[in-house]
Amino acid sequence: MKKKIVLTILLVLLLIGCTSVPRYTSNGSSSNSNSKKQGNRKVLGNKKKREKVLFQTNNISEAPAKKNSDLSYQQNWDGVASYYGKKFHGRTTANGETYDMYAMTGAHKTLPFGTTVKVTNISNNKSITIRINDRGPFVKGRIIDLSYAGAKKIGMINSGTAKVKIKVIKFGDNAYKR
Repeated sequence: MKKKIVLTILLVLLLIGCTSVPRYTSNGSSSNSNSKKQGNRKVLGNKKKREKVLFQTNNISEAPAKKNSDLSYQQNWDGVASYYGKKFHGRTTANGETYDMYAMTGAHKTLPFGTTVKVTNISNNKSITIRINDRGPFVKGRIIDLSYAGAKKIGMINSGTAKVKIKVIKFGDNAYKR
């Protein structure tokens, strides 16, 4: 009798673990929820509120600047860049796209998905333009992760990291892919 109960509980837990997780639509909302989420942060209301929540967990250097009581993003950073390649090729990025190590894309902790940035390697002055489609880097002291192709173009494959300047060219709409 106890075996049946234990097996039934295990079967129920197994079935619960196999349920699907809601995907995000292009406007950032969950397909079965009225509230919007970004990472583990709940986001409510209009775009300005989303931007405020998006930047609440940042370092002070990445906090948005007030300009005539308007919320705007910081547009320039200096710091260390790294890259990611073969291990992640073909996996899903944070915005739902498939990572392509040969595409000119990158990961940033807070910039909206779809944001276009210019990344310049300070040591050799080589620059690239990439689109943010992922979150990261997850190593302390780094400000951006580049795709393999982006890292190769600015000459940081051998070293693995490089001191870079980042300049925002165009902010994205933070859209998730289906």
